[in-house]
Amino acid sequence: MARNPNERGGGDRGDRGNRGRDRDRRDDRDDEFKDKLVHINRVAKVVKGGRRFAFAALVVVGDGKGRVGFGTGKAREVPEAIRKATEQAKRTMIRVPLREGRTLHHDIRGHFGAGRVVLRAAPSGTGIIAGGPMRAVFETMGVQDVVGKCTGTTNPYNMVKATFDALEHSFSPRQVAARRGKKVSEIIGRRDGGHGAAQAAAAGAGRE
Repeated sequence: MARNPNERGGGDRGDRGNRGRDRDRRDDRDDEFKDKLVHINRVAKVVKGGRRFAFAALVVVGDGKGRVGFGTGKAREVPEAIRKATEQAKRTMIRVPLREGRTLHHDIRGHFGAGRVVLRAAPSGTGIIAGGPMRAVFETMGVQDVVGKCTGTTNPYNMVKATFDALEHSFSPRQVAARRGKKVSEIIGRRDGGHGAAQAAAAGAGRE
């Protein structure tokens, strides 16, 4: 039995329409992420005919709502290296709990190799006090107030990895309460009480 060419054409048009809708949904997902190029490195390989150049890119990707990831990519051209790094960053994203959607819940430390970082929660209006690669991570993650300090290496790869090591150890009061079998109010009350005691001690030292 011969197939009606009109039916075949309609099916092809339907498939093309589905592919178009899938592409639109994929573009919408990509639009919700913002990425920052942290570092680009050019490497040369000496071969028989001369030197062959390649590029390595370090990219940080986040959605501005607590999700962030980083990736690296190598290619003969810069745009291709950035594309590879961006795709890897989107596949390895982590979610970091934020306090009031603007800062961390508590102070944390992280390290990778010779890199050591200290991240501190900050009051509203502080802004992002961090340099270089750490600032890129916080901006893409959506943090508005934070203080970060890196000691040791200035290698951007180690700095970014040390920052992510610290962020992976960031927990919200709800997560801590569930792990300890306590109520969230107990965890928050203890944190606020300790903060108040520290402020009182500082005020007393100032009067002396």
